[in-house]
Amino acid sequence: MLYIRDIEKIIEDTLQEHNITIDYEFNNTLPAPMSFNISTNMLKFNYLKINGYIANINFKIKETDEDCVKLILYRQLGYHLALKNNKHDLRVLKYFKDDEKAEFLAKIENNAWDFGRTLVPEKLVPSYDKVRELDKELLKSY
Repeated sequence: MLYIRDIEKIIEDTLQEHNITIDYEFNNTLPAPMSFNISTNMLKFNYLKINGYIANINFKIKETDEDCVKLILYRQLGYHLALKNNKHDLRVLKYFKDDEKAEFLAKIENNAWDFGRTLVPEKLVPSYDKVRELDKELLKSY
């Protein structure tokens, strides 16, 4: 089991490695393992949800707990990069019809996965791709 400080260290090291400047904090009410908010430039994580997520994916991808955290983190950093590089006006969601909202959000989600993949070390790419496949199913339980 990873503790808050363990996860903070993984986040710190990964952000430094990729020269990314964002704030991060632990949030025990977060309903997902990690979440990035473009408005506040803040990454939040829930260590209990992260450990649960790792338990669900690790038997399928066989990575260390630390690498599993990195896989989760790379996707969230993908949101940072996708939204930083493509300035979407998220206020338009207020005016979109439901089908347009779904299409727009799916595009952002896909871009986040793609941008996150650019950060993944070569040895973790197959696991990142596998987590991408499994993710929709796994997050339903959260």
